Amino acid sequence: MDLVIRYVNKKGEVIERFLGMVHVNDISALSLQKTIYDLLLDHSLSSSKLCGQGYDGASNMQGRINGLKSLILQDVPSAYCVHCFAHQLQLTLVALSKKHPDVNNFFDVVTNTLNTIGASFKRREILRQYQVEKLEELLKSGEILTGQGLNQERGLQRPGDTRWGSHFKTLEKFLIIFSSIVNVLNDMQQDSLLSLDRFAAKNLLGNIQEFEFVFLLHLIFKMLLFTNELNKALQKKDQDIVNAMRLLDLAKIRLQTMRESEFEFLMNEVYSFCGKHDIMIPKMDEDYPRSKRKRSGVSYLHHFSVEIFYAAIDLQLHELNSRFDVVTSDLLLGMAYLNPIDSFANYDKDRIMKLAEYYPNEFDDNKLRDLSFQLDSFIVYARMPHSKFINLKGMKDLAIVMAETKLDQTWCHIYLLVKLTLILPVATASVERAFSSMKLIKSDLRNSISEEFLNGCLVCNIERKVFATVSNDAIIDLFQSMKTRRVQL
Repeated sequence: MDLVIRYVNKKGEVIERFLGMVHVNDISALSLQKTIYDLLLDHSLSSSKLCGQGYDGASNMQGRINGLKSLILQDVPSAYCVHCFAHQLQLTLVALSKKHPDVNNFFDVVTNTLNTIGASFKRREILRQYQVEKLEELLKSGEILTGQGLNQERGLQRPGDTRWGSHFKTLEKFLIIFSSIVNVLNDMQQDSLLSLDRFAAKNLLGNIQEFEFVFLLHLIFKMLLFTNELNKALQKKDQDIVNAMRLLDLAKIRLQTMRESEFEFLMNEVYSFCGKHDIMIPKMDEDYPRSKRKRSGVSYLHHFSVEIFYAAIDLQLHELNSRFDVVTSDLLLGMAYLNPIDSFANYDKDRIMKLAEYYPNEFDDNKLRDLSFQLDSFIVYARMPHSKFINLKGMKDLAIVMAETKLDQTWCHIYLLVKLTLILPVATASVERAFSSMKLIKSDLRNSISEEFLNGCLVCNIERKVFATVSNDAIIDLFQSMKTRRVQL
């Protein structure tokens, strides 16, 4: 288990620090709670100061009665838990692919194609050669330009239900190297020595060269394009939950706009793509063949527009609304009313006071009264023409400006509320990066070292920017001051 703490420093900056990795034999909620408290205590941190929790959604974390979040909430009522936004966003796509049969079949074809080509080093090399030839052809025709960072070689990446953003990257590469994939499958169909491989290549070619596959490729890619901005923003350590909510709303608005007015534009893109790759385009007024024995009574146009386009977008919007229902809570709405965007356009004193009531340990009756007076003065000052609070982009900017101008001392209760908003975790990206670092650190040689030493290596690797500021002399002095050692220095 990895533990990362999130706090606001004296400059008003949001900081996330990796505390350590702990091996746990018992993954029950009670055992995990004790492990977390012990690790905090080892760093002289009190569990009573917790102001938020964030997990990846495992059942032992999220249980309403005996889950880890519930046990911690019993001890610290203000340690509100927010399910990792990035994990929730990924689950919306997983739900879409499982609930919509056409989308499910589409991802099966994509995965099988990538597995077939990626299973052989020879096929991967042939794919790379076709990419080089295609790139040279495009450069000669002037369709693409040369430059630093442009026209990078594209590899194959399989989509994973638990890898954030993997589906978007997969479809993006599939679109770019589509012709090279077709060429590799053609070669495989004609030249492979095994009949099973030839049969697999023939089936995959037939699938990816169908109009419906190309339509779904463009549709799903465009839908993921709208949520990809949110996905990338959630990877930032200093991301605040109010800005994440705004980006989520933006993604839903763009999806709704696409549903209402962009079907014809998408169809034109698909027509153009099919023309470039010699893919047959069906007549839209003809019946869509569901069965060879009887007519479906549904035209191609109805199938692509109603049964796929509208249905897929509606399902995605439904999943976004249902899985992110937490953003409608009074807690998060109260945070949004303190957002400095457009000179505090959403400011609502009553909602902000309601937000403060969620933190009884920080705001007793006297402090709530003081907060009310401070809010009256603060909003007048913040909206003055030459105020430094003009043109702020989010809560993190508000905290930094208040710290720089020493107004965090003048309006200390407002600043505390801003810090509580920023501390609430948005995503568990830092924890995911810690697990990725473990793959680099835990080599065959280090498998034989103790867990304590391995944890030390991980901390040094993940927080290397912090350790880079520590001088060698300070390390030597600390080592010399240690009592237990074998040699005299």
